[in-house]
Amino acid sequence: MEKAIRKQFFIFVLPTLIAFTAGFLLPFLMGIGLSFCRFTTVTDAVFTGLGNYRKIFSDATFVHALWYTALFTIVSVITINVAAFTIAMLLTKGIRGTNLFRTVFFMPNLIGGIVLGYIWQILLNGVLERFGKTLTYSSAYGFFGLVILMNWQQTGYMMMIYIAGIQNIPDELIEAAKMDGAPAGTLLTNVIIPMVMPSVTICTFLTLTNSFKLFDQNLALTAGEPSNRSQMLALNIFETFYARTGWEGAGQAKAVVFFLIVAAIALVQNRFTKSREVQQ
Repeated sequence: MEKAIRKQFFIFVLPTLIAFTAGFLLPFLMGIGLSFCRFTTVTDAVFTGLGNYRKIFSDATFVHALWYTALFTIVSVITINVAAFTIAMLLTKGIRGTNLFRTVFFMPNLIGGIVLGYIWQILLNGVLERFGKTLTYSSAYGFFGLVILMNWQQTGYMMMIYIAGIQNIPDELIEAAKMDGAPAGTLLTNVIIPMVMPSVTICTFLTLTNSFKLFDQNLALTAGEPSNRSQMLALNIFETFYARTGWEGAGQAKAVVFFLIVAAIALVQNRFTKSREVQQ
């Protein structure tokens, strides 16, 4: 039976492979090629070498968006994972209404990014209006607005992953640590966190990539205002490609750089957290 499955393996994989090649691999390779060209459509591309890459790194909006996105990602990854893990610990203590709380915390993840952005724009602007400010008053207001939005949307999803990890810890291991007189802090750092490192790997990867690729929420909440100072990388690339005449090739070059940055960060993060799993 196993030999037969191995012989037919390619047939089962073929539909997915065709879809992946047509929907991702070919457009990705074409995008890399176009990043070295000047074009308005894919049929009139003219090779220009590294000109587009030199152009984007002299673009102040791109450099600002890069650092703004990196800072946002660091803050979001830390706050979301700390909040999600803390809530997961509380909801695995057997308190009443646990299932209801889990559902309530998870529900924001089901709402689309554009809708969430407009909801929080109304809420936060309503609060800031009392102080004569709006989210677009400065990039700092937009930054913390995005952090609040992302925490509200992502914490419940990450909480569910942490709950699954915590519930997989053997009860006898916890009991043995308690019998040895381990205080709560030691139990957390030496037993619980090492045992949920696979969940930490998953949650860190998801929050990191989701934060770096944030687009819908940024567009709806601030649209990059004021003067593109709250503009993140994905929105910067979109506006470069569609709103700046003659920058199509530069927009494609930005997309390639964006992909390389996200891929590199994801690989480094995954290797680091995986190594912690092995050590533990």
